[in-house]
Amino acid sequence: MRAASRTTSPAPYSYTHLLVSRSVAGALLKCYDYPHPLKPDVVIRGYDKAHAFRTAKMCAIVAQYLSYERSRVRQFQIACLLHDLGRAGLERRLFGKIWSWARSRNIPTRPAEWRLQHPDSSYGRETEAFVKTYREALAEQGLPLTKWACEHIEMRLGFARRHRRQLKRVAPFLADLDIRWLPWMEQVTLYYYYPEKLARSPDWVRELGEILVACEQLEAYSNRRRGTDYYVRSQESFHEAFGYLDSLRRQGRLRTRVVKAVRRLTASGIFDSILKAARGGTLSRSEQQFLRSLL
Repeated sequence: MRAASRTTSPAPYSYTHLLVSRSVAGALLKCYDYPHPLKPDVVIRGYDKAHAFRTAKMCAIVAQYLSYERSRVRQFQIACLLHDLGRAGLERRLFGKIWSWARSRNIPTRPAEWRLQHPDSSYGRETEAFVKTYREALAEQGLPLTKWACEHIEMRLGFARRHRRQLKRVAPFLADLDIRWLPWMEQVTLYYYYPEKLARSPDWVRELGEILVACEQLEAYSNRRRGTDYYVRSQESFHEAFGYLDSLRRQGRLRTRVVKAVRRLTASGIFDSILKAARGGTLSRSEQQFLRSLL
């Protein structure tokens, strides 16, 4: 038997995980901290910081693997670090109550899905349509739709609008960091919820959007905390995660080369520490074997 055939894991690729300094990454993640609108002097610490940080590292690796130039990957990573800024201020109990209730009743949780089920809803007004349709039902469940609760609905169904509002809020902070937020960076961050907004964008912008979707979904499917808090999920499955990426590929939301890149890099072991952190610090032997088998 040749020595090569005994190899159980390919050598990890050598790519830079962070193209911004750790201090800049930390400063950007502070943008997720949000002053509580109902409690003076209380700051809601950004719930999605760790998810955004892990996703941004994975995205940079995939973009480098697909031969994007370093300066563009750096800008891309900045966008990835802020890709969930539309959920700044998220209170996990309130968010979880609303969206676990919606999921249990097969109520759409994304703008495009909402419009498919409710074609009479105005584009960009999905939040208002949800509130009008389910205000009474949620009140009966002990969830009155206050202005603050409606913001938590907007965090999903009106994500583009809220994301843009949060970018304006942190614009002076970005300027202090000498970071210029470019239009394509916003388009990339909106691709998952609003693929139609990239219909006329350059192909590379859409591909970066696809890389972000692939990486952040892989992290989200692996994220034990998020799964428990608001995905009504009792356990994580890498098999389901890659099954979902394959379903997005079949729908035309992810191109084959992006999915292949994510699979190959995952199989190489370069994402192991990131996925392990998302899992809360452990990867079983069977899970590691599955990841190696993706090659």
